[in-house]
Amino acid sequence: MQYIAPLVKLIEQFRVLPGIGPKSAARLAYHVLEMDKAKAQALAQAILEAKEKVGYCSQCFTLTDCNPCSICRSENRDRSFLCVVEEPRDVAALERTREFKGVYHVLHGALSPLEGVGPDELKIKELLNRLRDNQIKEIVMATDPDVEGEATAMYLAKLLKPLGIKVTRIAHGLPMGGDLEYADEVTLSKALENRREM
Repeated sequence: MQYIAPLVKLIEQFRVLPGIGPKSAARLAYHVLEMDKAKAQALAQAILEAKEKVGYCSQCFTLTDCNPCSICRSENRDRSFLCVVEEPRDVAALERTREFKGVYHVLHGALSPLEGVGPDELKIKELLNRLRDNQIKEIVMATDPDVEGEATAMYLAKLLKPLGIKVTRIAHGLPMGGDLEYADEVTLSKALENRREM
């Protein structure tokens, strides 16, 4: 294929996105070029508008287009129940369940000493500041069930227990529709550990 500078530049821009390799970047670039001009402009405008209008909530640090966010402003939320998550997309995932009625705190990552992410790189100080008004009675740790997420949850639990706040952890185990034979040992162990009476 001959060198087409604007196409190469577009492919390079798609490659900076997480999870997009060279083939996916090329597919996306060709797809954009096949769009009519109005759709391409709408896509570009949506990206620019999101960058201009979306920021972080000053209370919970999730993504929002208003400050504080709609969850933090809502009078229907239980302010004594706080859920700690790693990323704003985790808030969106939990909200889709329509089960959690409390408020959130987004850490913006997880502890990972190998990658240089320590407590100072996360929104831990801000979490501790939120606890000063003694309104929070329970904090549920909903960090990822990986090494970094578990380390973060344990670190925070040790910080929070002396404050007299109940600290819980989301249960881990088998996904709905999963087969036991394909589950790894850690997942099966967590499923047994977190069993409940029927």
